[in-house]
Amino acid sequence: MKTEIRTTGDGSKTLYVPALNEHYHSTFGALTESMHVFIRSGLRNALLQFDEIHLLEIGFGTGLNALLTLLEAKDKNVFYTALEPFPVDRKTITSLNYGEFFTGQEIILYEQIHDAAFGEKCRITSRFELLKLESPVQKAILPGKYNLVYFDAFGPDVQPELWTASVFEKIAGWTAKGGILTTYSAKGEVRRNLQKAGFTVERIAGPPGKRHITRAVKLPVRK
Repeated sequence: MKTEIRTTGDGSKTLYVPALNEHYHSTFGALTESMHVFIRSGLRNALLQFDEIHLLEIGFGTGLNALLTLLEAKDKNVFYTALEPFPVDRKTITSLNYGEFFTGQEIILYEQIHDAAFGEKCRITSRFELLKLESPVQKAILPGKYNLVYFDAFGPDVQPELWTASVFEKIAGWTAKGGILTTYSAKGEVRRNLQKAGFTVERIAGPPGKRHITRAVKLPVRK
């Protein structure tokens, strides 16, 4: 997909897709949104509950969530799987200004995240293993159970087929009991579809420019 680089409200850059009229991150702040929705509202909860993190991201995008996760969870083992059917090319990634927000060593880790080959497990650090798959969620076949899910697909108005009950049911099948799912969308239909898939759902405060986001927890299987 053709993209354009845009500067967001906190100074960090994101990508804009003209064909979809959609941004990869909030225009109020790409870095701010990622920290609030996925790190503060998801990862930090999981770090308190689980000895190690088995994480699934739907929509790898610029890899910002992966870098933030690696830095936040540096003292725990993280096994990070990301589904991205439309990988961003390396030239575009290099044009982003994340070097203004992270140290030189952190940017080296970010580059290693993007240099990791798709379809192969790659160890970025001794505690962070990454598997990127060039696949839409509907066609993915994944092993194991995840205790944290970042649902970071394009919005439900743009790609409604990714926000259905059937997609969330598939994700629920990959999610461990008590696993946490976070997403920036708080639309009623999204919350209802998550509930149909077997999650308890709460609407929590959002980042700048957004009143609410969604956090969901996988329910135990009923006997």
